[in-house]
Parts: sequence; structure tokens; C-alpha cells
Amino acid sequence: MLQPSRRQHGRPGAPGHGQAWLMQALATVGFALDFWAWALLSPLGPRFKDDLGLSSFQQSLLVAVPVVVGSLGRIPVGALTDRYGGRVMFPLVSAATVVPVLYLGLAGHSSLGALLVGGFFLGIAGTAFAVGVPFVNAWFPPERRGLAIGVFGAGMGGTAISALTTVKLVDAHGMAGPFLITAGVLAVYAVVAALVLRDAPGRTVTADPLARRLAATLKLGITWQASALYAVAFGGYVAFSVYLPTYLRTGYGLTQADAANRMAGFVLLAVAMRPVGGWLSDRIGPVRVLAGVLAVVVAGAFVQAFTPSLPPVGTIAFLAMAAALGAGSGAVFALVALLAPAGKLGSVTGVVGAAGGLGGFVPPLVMGSLYGAYGSYALGLALLAVVAAAALAFTAMAVRHTVTRRVPTARIHSMSKGASGV
Repeated sequence: MLQPSRRQHGRPGAPGHGQAWLMQALATVGFALDFWAWALLSPLGPRFKDDLGLSSFQQSLLVAVPVVVGSLGRIPVGALTDRYGGRVMFPLVSAATVVPVLYLGLAGHSSLGALLVGGFFLGIAGTAFAVGVPFVNAWFPPERRGLAIGVFGAGMGGTAISALTTVKLVDAHGMAGPFLITAGVLAVYAVVAALVLRDAPGRTVTADPLARRLAATLKLGITWQASALYAVAFGGYVAFSVYLPTYLRTGYGLTQADAANRMAGFVLLAVAMRPVGGWLSDRIGPVRVLAGVLAVVVAGAFVQAFTPSLPPVGTIAFLAMAAALGAGSGAVFALVALLAPAGKLGSVTGVVGAAGGLGGFVPPLVMGSLYGAYGSYALGLALLAVVAAAALAFTAMAVRHTVTRRVPTARIHSMSKGASGV
């Protein structure tokens, strides 16, 4: 059962609506900070491996646990956001993340078991995405949602903050340093968000029970189509953002700091391209954007499977995949906002976001296992090329058919002129 919010005082997100952009900015900052916390263990993976004597698989498991917990947590958190709104959920998620961050910094880094416990609860931070998409979407009219959601999605660059600062802060201030700083910043944001954030006037609120909403969401075709594509696009981004330092250090002999810096470059390019993916989807349609970026991923993964020299071929291959995965992530949610019912956007976002995170959980484990067995990452990258090729075929056939059938021809034409929302 869908109900309009009682706070209905005009059209949300109307042109010149400064409050909408303020809310979007606050949501983006919150998303970036939560993702910063979510990615704290990744840059330290090689250090924990050396200090604790971890195997390649154990190291991969350590950095993957927050990913899978944060991904699965998006399903209930997205549904709860449909009900209670971002005004409640954003401060709640950010405040809850402070606890595992403090635990990891002060006491939870002395053994693999302690790290896995801390990493499990650190996954809470990864659910922020399922809060922000419906929150931002409600503030803007259709013709501005592509760019607005794309800019919000750029908050995934919080992982770059972690990549650039975590190792340096540990070297300068000890293991507790980056965790204490992150916890302090998150606590301040939670307070500010609780005081300043407001849900959009006229936001659609659902009163159905959580289980019923999730069941209805799982019956939607767009839920499954977008989940499959996001598992490849965003899952690929997450996988590289958590495992690239290990890959570069093991496969190319780079120092820990150099590998972390290169991973940050990968992340920043992907982040910059996410709004571009949404913007392009407004103009030429998400199906065309997805087809193009998946073709780039196929080519990049195929080239890298041969482990070429890092400068220039390997660097070009990785940067091309970063740009494609970032733009593809934006295009997937252009597709979601185009086809998902307004009252179920949070629930659909939660499921699709979970699929993306889970897509990032599997590759690090596979890469670690394959390297442990064969001493090479080639097979893992070849598998990425095959999966991306399958996603490309799925987009060209099934997804294109769905969009053609569900979206009126007039709306498709208006998209090509930049007049529609995603």
C-alpha cells in the first residue's frame, strides 16, 4: 500500500530548488564516508598477511567479508528506507558503523578471527547505498534524476580515500590511527545528518510489511535484470577496489604503497565515470551505454589475462576497465529508475545493490584460490572476460526487449534528446 508523504508542499526538485541539491550533497558525503569505512581493511590486507601469516585465501576472505555483509544488508535496509526515509536511515547507518570501526582500530586487529568479526559488522557501512538512491531520487524530477543519482553514486570514491590514506596513517600513527579518524568523522556526520537531512516533500511511502514488500520486489523483472548487470559492473569495480593492491603486489612486485596508489587511481576514474554513465543514459538510453561499456570490459580483461607489462599496456587495460565499470554502474541505475515503480525503488535498489556487492565478493576469493593453485591470475581475468561477454549478450537481447516493451516510444525519443529521467 503506497501513501504520499504528508509533507507535500509543492513539486520536489523543481528547477532552482536549492534544498534538493543540498540534500543530494549531504547524501553523497555520507555515502563517501561510509564507503571510506567499508574499505578500511583492503589496503591493509598485505600487511595483515605478513604480520599474521595468512594464506592468499585467508587474505582474500578478510577483505571480502565486509563486502558480502554490506551487500546482503542492502536488501532490508533498502526496504526500510522505502518505509522510514533517508532522514532516519542515513544517520542510523553511519552511527552504527562507528562501533566496528572503533573495535577494529583498538582491539580487533590482533588475529584473523578478530578481524573477521570486525569486518562482518563493518559491512553495515556498505548498506548506505540502498539508503541514498531512493532518498536522492525522490528529491528530483525525472529530467534531473540521471545526473543526480550519478553524482550520488560517485560517493563510492570513499574507497579511494581509504586507499590513499590508510597505509600512510598506520605508518605515521600506528594501527589505530585510520580507524579512530574514520570513526570520528562518521560520528560527526551522523549528528549533522540527523539535524539537517529532510525527506522530499511528497515522497511516496509504503505501509506494507517488510516481507510483503520484498516478495513484491522479487517478482519484478527489472529487479533480476538489473541485479545481473550490476553484479558485473559494480561487482567488478568492488572486486578490483579490494583486490587490486594484492594483485599488483603479487603479480608485478610493486610496493604496498605503490599498489595502493594505483588502486586509488583506478577507483577515482571509475568514480568520475559513474555520473557520465547516468548522463549518457539520459541521452542515448541505458541499454546502449551498457552494451558499449561491457564490450570495453571484455577487451580489457582479455588483454590483461596475458599479464602484459604494466606500462603501458597493463595500465591502459586497467584504466579502460575502470572507466567502463564506473559508467556501467551509473547506467544500471539509470535502467532501474526508468523501469522500477516509485514506491518500490528502495527495495529494488537494495536487491540490485546486494547483487553488485556479491558480484564483488566472489572474484577476490576466486583470484586468491586460482593464484594459490596455479601461481597466476590469468585464468581469473579470462573468466571476467567470459562473464562480461555473457552480460553483453544479455543486454543486447533480453534487456533491450524489456525496455522496448515497457517504455513508451515517445519517452525513448525524449531520452535521446536529454529530456527524460533515468
